[in-house]
Amino acid sequence: MNVVITGANRGLGLGFVKHYLQQSASVWACYRSDAGELASIASERLHTVRWDVGSDEHPQGELPESIDLLINNAGIYGPGKDGQSLNKVTGKAMLEVFNIDCVGPLRVVQLLADRVIVAQGVIANLSSKMGSTSDNSSGGTYAYRAAKAGLVIVSKSMAVDLAPHGVHVITLHPGWVATDMTHNSGLIDVATSVAGMTDVISDARDFAAGEFVAFDAQIVPY
Repeated sequence: MNVVITGANRGLGLGFVKHYLQQSASVWACYRSDAGELASIASERLHTVRWDVGSDEHPQGELPESIDLLINNAGIYGPGKDGQSLNKVTGKAMLEVFNIDCVGPLRVVQLLADRVIVAQGVIANLSSKMGSTSDNSSGGTYAYRAAKAGLVIVSKSMAVDLAPHGVHVITLHPGWVATDMTHNSGLIDVATSVAGMTDVISDARDFAAGEFVAFDAQIVPY
């Protein structure tokens, strides 16, 4: 099984890497600039690739010709919560977050879709319930919410376009996870989130194409 993971040098991405290596998969772990803990993992099945998904430049490294699972995990939060308030959020911040969190996964799929088609594989795009209009009762966080909402739509279009080729696309909500992005606050840890999401990925074809699914397999209203 060939697995490609973006944003794989820390947090959830690193959790995915460790999980699939334990499952005896061959893993291509992509990172923007610093390999981080990936550099300390000794496995012949781990391949590290430098890839900034916020750029149109191609990855610096070889990726497999056939991809069974592509996980678009790379993402940023942007300015702190106060910096994303109605009065303070800037157009620059909005565009920077949107570029990484929404356009980034699109760039990745545009480049790798043919390789996923060869394997008739699965694409999992990590969004967030913060991108759900139904769940938004607190307002604010304009850049992150907008980018994650946009990704749900992009992911759905991918699902429709790739379904005739045997590729199944789902969108995931990892939960509120204690990672660097959340300053290690959160309701669950990385291991719990990854265990849940990988279960969902294993059963991906049991969900509708483009479905928005939480780590606990609950459908997220959009």
